[in-house]
Parts: sequence; C-alpha cells; structure tokens
Amino acid sequence: MLSNCIPREWFAAAVLVAVGFVQFTPATEPTDPPSFNRDIRPILSDRCFTCHGPDSGTREAELRLDTPEGATEWAIVPGDAESSEVISRVTSEDPDLRMPPVDSKRRPLTPAQAELLRRWIDAGAKYESHWSHIPPTKPAVPEVTDSAQAAESTAKPSWARNPVDRFILAKMQARDIAPSEEADRATLVRRLYLDLTGLPPTPAQVDEFVLDNRPDAYEQLVDRLLASPAYGERMASWWFDLVRFSDTVGYHGDQEHRITPYRDYVIKSFNDNLPFDQFTIEQLAGDLVPNPTIWQRVASGYNRVLQTSHEGGIQDGEYRAKHQADRVRNFSETWLAASVGCAECHDHKFDPYTQKDFYSLGAFFADVDHYGSFVPVADNLTPTARPPEMLAWTLPVYEQAKTLDEQIAKLEASLVGELDDKWQKRRDELIPLKQQRLELERQFVPTMITVATTPQEVRILNRGNWMDKTGEVVSPQTPHCFEQLEVEGRATRLDLAKWLVSGRNPLTARVVANRLWYRYFGVGLSKSLLDLGSQGEWPPHPDLLDWLATEFVDSGWNVKQLVRTMVTSSAYRQSSDPRPDVDAKDPDNRLVGRQSRFRLEAEQIRDGALSVSGLLVNKLGGDFSRPYQPARYYAPLNFPEREYESSTDENQFRRAVYVHWQRQYLHPWLVAFDAPSREECTAQRAISNTPSAALVLLNDPSFVEAARALAARVLIEAQGDDDARLRWAWRVVLGRDPRSEEVELLRGLLEKHRAEYTADPAAAEAIVAVGISQRPADVPVAELAAWTSASRALLNLNETISRN
Repeated sequence: MLSNCIPREWFAAAVLVAVGFVQFTPATEPTDPPSFNRDIRPILSDRCFTCHGPDSGTREAELRLDTPEGATEWAIVPGDAESSEVISRVTSEDPDLRMPPVDSKRRPLTPAQAELLRRWIDAGAKYESHWSHIPPTKPAVPEVTDSAQAAESTAKPSWARNPVDRFILAKMQARDIAPSEEADRATLVRRLYLDLTGLPPTPAQVDEFVLDNRPDAYEQLVDRLLASPAYGERMASWWFDLVRFSDTVGYHGDQEHRITPYRDYVIKSFNDNLPFDQFTIEQLAGDLVPNPTIWQRVASGYNRVLQTSHEGGIQDGEYRAKHQADRVRNFSETWLAASVGCAECHDHKFDPYTQKDFYSLGAFFADVDHYGSFVPVADNLTPTARPPEMLAWTLPVYEQAKTLDEQIAKLEASLVGELDDKWQKRRDELIPLKQQRLELERQFVPTMITVATTPQEVRILNRGNWMDKTGEVVSPQTPHCFEQLEVEGRATRLDLAKWLVSGRNPLTARVVANRLWYRYFGVGLSKSLLDLGSQGEWPPHPDLLDWLATEFVDSGWNVKQLVRTMVTSSAYRQSSDPRPDVDAKDPDNRLVGRQSRFRLEAEQIRDGALSVSGLLVNKLGGDFSRPYQPARYYAPLNFPEREYESSTDENQFRRAVYVHWQRQYLHPWLVAFDAPSREECTAQRAISNTPSAALVLLNDPSFVEAARALAARVLIEAQGDDDARLRWAWRVVLGRDPRSEEVELLRGLLEKHRAEYTADPAAAEAIVAVGISQRPADVPVAELAAWTSASRALLNLNETISRN
C-alpha cells in the first residue's frame, strides 16, 4: 500500500513550530514605535480585556484598557511608562500584585511583550480604532525592483506580474527572501483546475496547456475555467459552509426541508458572476426588492436555512429567540467576520459590540417568522400556519424554460402586425411551445422563501433568557461602533443589506478578499477567517488586503475579477516545495515565499475519484444525490423513523455539491474528511490526518466502485503491457508521468493481487460487484479485481488527495 504521508521536511518544520523554537512575528525594528493595532492590541486582548475590556458586567477595578479614556484615567501615563500602573503590575514579582492574576489561567506577559508595552507608552500610548473597523483606502502599490536573486529564481526579467506581486515582493525583500521558482506546467494546470473547478484535469487537458507556447496561455486557461459551469459548483460549496446550507432542519428529528432551488440560485449566481453586492442584497432581502424575480425570491430562502424544529411541543418564544440568535450569528460571521453572537447574554468581552447591538441586529429579522418554528406542512394545518413556500425552478428546468421563452417571444413578435401567409404557420408553431412551457411549470419544485410579516417585538433578553420580558425594546440598527443607518421609519433587511455593501461598512469587502485569498494560498492574509476582531490576527500584509478590498469594490464587486487577479499572480504560480532556508525565517509562510500544499476538501476528493473513473455525471442543478451509506446509519433518527435510500440512477454519480446534507448524521465520507455539519457558519475547515480517512478511501462503496470503473478504463482504453497501463492510469489520476520506482511499487501490488484473486474467484467477484455501474463483460473477473486493487492504491495516494 502506498502511504498517506507528510514530507519529512514539513514534519520537522511543524515540530519546531509546535514546540515553540521558532515563531513568526511582524518585523519591527527596536527603534520603531510599536503600533497599537499590530503590536499592543493583541497583547491587551489576550491578557487584559476579559477583566478590563468592553464588558461592563465583568469589569474589575472600574478599569477599562480598550479605550484611551479608560486607560489613561489612572493606569497609563502617556509618555511615561515608569509612572504607569500597568507596567508596574505586569512586571511585578509579587503574585498578589502581578497582572494577569495567577488564578486567572491567563499567561503572564513575556519580557518581549512587556517591553513592547513599555515602548508604546513611552511613545505616547496612541490608541487606534481596530484596523478592520477603519474604512479601507486604496494604498499605493509598492515600487519594487526585482532583485538578481528573484530574477534568477524565475528565469524572467520581472517577477511581479500584477500589483499583488509587488506587495508580496516588497515584504519578502524586506526580510531578504526571494520568491520560489514557478511550479512546473503540469503542476500549475492541476492546481488551477482543482482551485477553480474542484475537479482534476484530464491528461488531454494537461497536455494542451503544457504544449501551449502562447505567451498568454496561462491567462487564457484561467479565463476558460472561470467560464466553466464547474466554477459555480466549486464556489457554491464555499458559500454553503458560510451560510450553513443543509437539506435538513438540524434539531430533534432533523427532518428534511425544501431548499434545493436556493442551492441552484447560488451556483447560477457564481457562474453568472452576479455582483457580490447584489448577491448579498438578494439573499438577505430578495422579497423586499421592487418587483422581485423568481430567483430573487428564491434567494431570500437564505433566511430560512437555519436550524429549527418540527417537534410539536416546542415553546414558540424559545424558538423565536433561537432563530434570532442564529441569524445574528450567521449574518455577522458570514459578511463581517465578527463575533457579534458573543453579545447575546452580555456585552462582548473583547470587541465593541454591546448586548443592545446584538438585539438591534436581531430586530432586522423580526419580520421573517410570525411563529417560532417551521411548522411542517400537513393537511390538518391552516394555510396561515404553514412556512412560506413557493414553486420555483431548479437550474435544469430554468435552462429549458429560458430557451422556450426565447422561442415563444420570437414567434409572438412576427404574429404582431398584419396577417400574411406565414401567420398561420407561426401560430401552429407557437401553440406546442406554450404547451411545453406549461409542462415545465409542472416540474417546478417547492422551496422555502422569505415573505415579510408584521415585525415581532424585540427586547434585550437579560442573560439571553427568552422568558424575561423586562428588557428594553429595540429597533433595527447596525452596531453602534459603525456608522449608523439613517432611514425614515423602521429600518428593514433591505436597508441592512445595502449598508453591508456600502462605503459605510469597512468589513465586507475585506472579509471576502481575505477568505478568497485563503482558498488560493492556503492561509488568509489574516488567518482569522471567522473573526477579524480583537481576538483575530493582525495581517502581515495589511496594505495588500486593503488593496484587494478596494479593488473589489471599484470593480463593481466582481468576484471573478478578484479571483483572476489572485490566480494570475506570480505569487500564486510559485512551487510549493519546502525551502528550509526560507522556512527558518517564515515558518508559517505568511510572507508567501512559496505556494501552500494542503489536502483537498471532502467534496473534491469524491468528485476527483468519480471524474478519473469516468463515472462522474456533469449535470448542473436539479435533484440531490444520495451516495451509498452504511445500512442502519440513520437508525437513531426518529420523528419519523427513516431508512436511507441511496440513489439508483445517475444522481449516484453527480458532484458532491448536490449530495443530501443531513446535519445530525452527515455522510461518513464527509465526516472522515472534515466537512462541517453546517449547524454554524464555517469559514475554515479543519484538516486532519486519521486512519478513518484512509479506510474510507479504501472501503467506501463510492471509492471502491470508482476504483473498479478506473480499472475497467485501464483495461479497455490503455494499450501495452502492465507498466504501460500503470503509467497511463497514473497520468489519468495525477496528471503527470510516474517515476520508475513508483511504477515498480504499483506493479508489485498488481502482481500480488492478480495472484490472490486468481486463486480466490469469490473474493474477486465480491470486489468487482460493488456499485450499480455496469462492468465490462469481456474482462476476466480476477484481472478486473487486480486492477481495481491497483486503482484503489492510486486513489488513496497522498498526492491524489492533495493540492500543491
């Protein structure tokens, strides 16, 4: 078996980081005055704000260190660190005086941190608004001259291809680091396909790019992939993690809810390159825009994909409070990367969000439900008690309807005017088209949408207690630390959505740019993807982040253009090979001296296996897929009890973005590869390396069937002896030619299993019988089983499930 392994150099570097021998800190010269946002706020937030921060309910000694007014009242003397009580307390040897207190479980300041604090006070103790709350302005692009070292490493006269490279190169040169060499073309094309479409390239697609000598061949490839329908499917998975999209309700019985058209709306929006500001408005308030289209109403289903319950005995007020809290959390985390949800029961301990801010945001969503739960549709319920639903199209029906509508419109226009000899012919053509259109409308499916109701009263709940009715009544309003909305009458979700994507909000564009950077470079410009607040990280490239954010807005919130800017940079094209000399200076690769190498997401791993096996069904939108799943896996599910039925048609082989997402019982393959349950917003998935993952790749029926289908392809399509066929299979799976030692290892496995399966026909039949796809009738069972074994090894390679 070829193992899943981490390169030795990477493991050594990881150990050094883990034990603390090396660490990356922003470069500051001892003579430079420390920056509050970069150097001081992280220290105070981590060590002091719990007792001396924004939360008045837990504030000690009436001391507030998160504002200049509170800090300079008596604890900090600007310009005089020696006279400042803060310095004497954090450096005291007396355990009764030292801060943080010994029993607080917070570490004391290191000597280096205490020195930073001292220097900052001596320099005037200048406070700053949190960096992410300062509206971004477009910074000047650095003027850089490629060093001889950089030019030599890329064999090009100029390394910097666009402004992204100039920001990156300026930082690297300041640390005496040269960029890595450009990855080889086979690696580049595989990287691009995986990043932009989620699918591996075919050998023909690899060859097409490798042999393309045009100077703009790379850029043309990027444009083709951005125009591919697969791009929208890839981007949709990213968005679904953020908005916690699922096909089930989550609580109690975790029953299904109807939402597939919303999924298709998201895919369509990314493929159509719908501007992100409009994408935002339609989801939060598609029902409130003037004369909303069907797709805009479908988009408003965003407000209804939260967790709820269909259980009959729930308390209406309790679930109204749950829904409100869920929506505030998801709204603030998805668009603001802000932990406003922490202010549900008390003022935020680290950031300037008050409990009133939390409930004022919740008031925007007070018109979404007129009851506290999604009451299931049933015959014994009155229509007014049912959740707002509508009949809507999924993408396949929409595409057919669009084509028919164009044909109908054309015929109805030549019908207008004087009668002629062609009028009857056009009329005869029109009638069946309209009949087909009516038939398509019968295929529309129900989906949850938002229909604004009379807003419920929203009060501040004391400690989040939904039964406490004594709190202050609040109206919809944005957090007080931002510019406030000024509207006539009660502010609406539409006002909130427009505020998000206006110049009055400093966060949204930064959040999107930071998260997209993470997708294409392996780590965000600020690695705190879910929280850009005081507990988040100061970005090592703040100017680059602001440039990307302002460029995004200036482009008209053009997502494809932002992605294109990132992936056409020289920084993106670098090799991901470890560089021990550079890793010693920058172990976390925050200066982007090389590309990142990381395991693919769960969906990509399954999609890749289906793709290389030839089983993948590329069908945009429509019904969901139910992959094979262990028997009785749903046994604990009740209200009602249910049996899982896997798809027995082409839906079995569709992309994973269409897989049925059961929150409480996520498919075992998704769990093994760290997919989230989507109960909450997920901006960054964990990446684990467990035996369960390897066992899934070897034994999950989907992967066994994919291996068997790949084996059939090898035996039918590849020519020559075993070695030639192994090389063919290797190129199909990995997009490159294998080395001789790799062929030798795989040949040994093939020969071993050929002998075993020849001697044990029952075992051979058992492995090739997995799955519903047909197997070639004219291939000996033992031979197909042996090649299935070799294909399983190929699909289980670390390189197969990694992007580098």
